[in-house]
Amino acid sequence: MKSWTSPHLPSLPGRGGPVSLHDSASRSVRATTPGEVAGLYVCGITPYDATHMGHASTYLAFDLLVRAWRDAGHRVQYVQNVTDVDDPLLERATATGEDWRDLAARETDLYREDMTALSVLPPDVYLGAVETVPRAAAAVRGLVDRDAAYRLASTGDVYFDVRADDRFGGVSGYDAGTMERLFGERGGDPTTPGKRSPLDPVLWRAAREGEPSWDGGDLGPGRPGWHIECVAIALDHLGSGFDVQGGGSDLVFPHHEMGASHAHVLTGSAPYAQLYAHGGMVALDGEKMSKSRGNLVLVSSLRRAGEDPSAVRLAVLSHHYRDDWSWTEDGLSTARERLRRWRAAVAPQRGPDAQHVLDGVRRRLADDLDAPGALAVVDAWVDAQLAQDPAEPQGTATGPALVADVVEALLGVPLRGA
Repeated sequence: MKSWTSPHLPSLPGRGGPVSLHDSASRSVRATTPGEVAGLYVCGITPYDATHMGHASTYLAFDLLVRAWRDAGHRVQYVQNVTDVDDPLLERATATGEDWRDLAARETDLYREDMTALSVLPPDVYLGAVETVPRAAAAVRGLVDRDAAYRLASTGDVYFDVRADDRFGGVSGYDAGTMERLFGERGGDPTTPGKRSPLDPVLWRAAREGEPSWDGGDLGPGRPGWHIECVAIALDHLGSGFDVQGGGSDLVFPHHEMGASHAHVLTGSAPYAQLYAHGGMVALDGEKMSKSRGNLVLVSSLRRAGEDPSAVRLAVLSHHYRDDWSWTEDGLSTARERLRRWRAAVAPQRGPDAQHVLDGVRRRLADDLDAPGALAVVDAWVDAQLAQDPAEPQGTATGPALVADVVEALLGVPLRGA
């Protein structure tokens, strides 16, 4: 599956420092410690609807991480998937009468367009679930061979036995009652009869009439479960023990918990990821966004309405990635004005020295991707620049150019040529 075209990434003088992130597993902020290559896996979309602000917030957060790592001198291996066959996708296709493959292709194309517009750096590996079915099936067979999976006689589905991993629960830290509740709310089937544990997730869904299926060898025809798909891709392209597993906070459990346990059993090693980073949820005017309420804010709709994608990006970055927050028109209006001021400030040939802007933005991003703090650093320089007499700007000839480079390279907001 193709990714998208990378935006311009200016070179900056010097190097950024080590990046620290909040780790959901330890519930603390920890330094990331990549070697020459920093490994990142971020769970991608299920393409049955357009990219909304919750998606945008997550992918912009990890875009900042990739930028900060690259600025620190690391080569990044960024892997992202597309869950282009799954129950919600099939249900939407059935409801609309559209072929599920056409629906997935169209929405994936729209997602690429949205990410391009928002200046998100593309993943180095971008794979759909469909094209990786053989690898996922092999991983399921590996769990069966390790006596960590069993077949349900009533349906033929293959389930993972969570008791096979003595580290199960270590990613979320949730108690059993919370796990069971969230499992039922987030795509699991805790009440299915015959399972060894209510929390056991499906690894291989046996073929049903009217559903797509693939040859699973000894597993029979069917399709992989959600969690094992991501694990198979990550292990293939990053290996066990990669640096950061990322996604929205709703993926802490069950998705990332289950994935970690699958990987622990398959590889015999831990941790699956060195650190688990999760972004907050986005509401609309204080009310949770949901398809049933019809209150999703879509990136593509904002673009069609003529919004500058850089203003949309700044509206998102004005919130810390781990916070739950609400999208509002006031927030977007503030972002528009910020973008206008920033572009006006870098237009003159001279301006205040900007080395402290580079240093300050680097420090803020290194501290758990503090984007609001980074924006404040730029705002302070912009205030000083715009307070000058425009007819006789003072300072250096490099100040405005350096600020424009810092903002584009580290925050992903182009200020020149707009």
